[in-house]
Amino acid sequence: MWLICARKDGRITVMQDEIVGIVVGGGPAPGINGVISAATIEAINEKKRVVGIMGGFNSLFEGKENAVVPLSIDDVSRIHARGGSILRTSRGTPSQPKEKFKTLMSILKGSGIKYLISIGGEGSLFVANWIEREARGTVNVVHVPKTIDNDIPMPGGLTTFGYQSARHVGVEIVQNLMEDARTMGRWYFVVTMGRNAGHLALGIGQASGATVTVIPEEFVQDSVPLIRVADTLAGSIIKRMAAGKDHGVAVIAEGVAEKIYPNELGVSDAERDSMGRLRLSDIPLGHILAERVKELLGNYDLKVGIVDKNIGYEFRAADPIPYDVEYTRNLGYGAVRFLLKGGSGSMIVSYEGSIKPIPFVEMFKYPEGVVKVRRVDINSEVYEVARKYMIRLEQEDFQGPQLEKLSKVVDMTPEEFKERFGYLGDRTIVCYMLSF
Repeated sequence: MWLICARKDGRITVMQDEIVGIVVGGGPAPGINGVISAATIEAINEKKRVVGIMGGFNSLFEGKENAVVPLSIDDVSRIHARGGSILRTSRGTPSQPKEKFKTLMSILKGSGIKYLISIGGEGSLFVANWIEREARGTVNVVHVPKTIDNDIPMPGGLTTFGYQSARHVGVEIVQNLMEDARTMGRWYFVVTMGRNAGHLALGIGQASGATVTVIPEEFVQDSVPLIRVADTLAGSIIKRMAAGKDHGVAVIAEGVAEKIYPNELGVSDAERDSMGRLRLSDIPLGHILAERVKELLGNYDLKVGIVDKNIGYEFRAADPIPYDVEYTRNLGYGAVRFLLKGGSGSMIVSYEGSIKPIPFVEMFKYPEGVVKVRRVDINSEVYEVARKYMIRLEQEDFQGPQLEKLSKVVDMTPEEFKERFGYLGDRTIVCYMLSF
């Protein structure tokens, strides 16, 4: 597009109308609208036109020219505290992405977009980097990291936007379930979102004071038998019983499903998403674990009520808490300032009082060319603190009076109990064999 301007001396000049485009990818996360709002207002204040791309990257891949819509300050001035995304979003990549990428670039260039702000997680970061490389300077690209999973590497342990708000809502849900569990004398197995990492599950579990949290990072092998996870949960129930408690809540990251042998989950031929990954939301992990644990405890004449529940969709489009409202305003503003200064090919972060770019090259693992994933460091003091306040079988439980109390719950001798469950207390175990 071109802008015709009349100068004071009467001469007519024609200049290119520089346009800022905003696109959202991946699942919803609290705070998306805050980025859109701040970026739009700052760009317009800097005399740039702003367009939003409805429906995310998929609209570009599919060549939907009408998905590019103008944004004004009136459109965005009061959306920063609202959940969801006024531009909607989409996840995954299309079939034949290389062929359709040409369509994507054609829409961007045909719309006159000079500056592109990508809002999303690892998948969107991958596409943003792809666009930046192929554009060869014709489109400047900046990425704003968004995911409730908190699995994008950020400096100094900084969280991705959306995580804090999602955890906040998740904590409220789990605390309500904890009270229900106490009132009814039962257990809840709560499965939370978090494919690649256990940050969200651990954050919810620790902040709510849940009985135990199980995350994929604690299983050091690529695949483990179902009984390994079931034993961890059963051990918590037994330990609670030994303390005279008949109730509790276990928070389980959905990524644990990818650690369990597929044939034991009955998902060998399960549907996969556009990236070839199992659709974890379609796997009844909580139900499978609840039934397995009830069966396991039933072998010791213990009858325990267990209710499984999945949470995650409840907080993806929740209104952001003040932390994320402020955070996303910083990011949206910073993204525009970075682009207008000529910057490109970076992710924007708000860190130590400054808004800083991190080059895309630092976000990828080479030679694979995939986005790095930040997982929970189970050797960190932060994880150790979370672990200390869980009720689960640890090494010190397999000695002295505590061992006697635990063994009585399942009517075993201390030696039998230690032989059966003792491996749970050794975090260094990599290989094990169970037979019974």
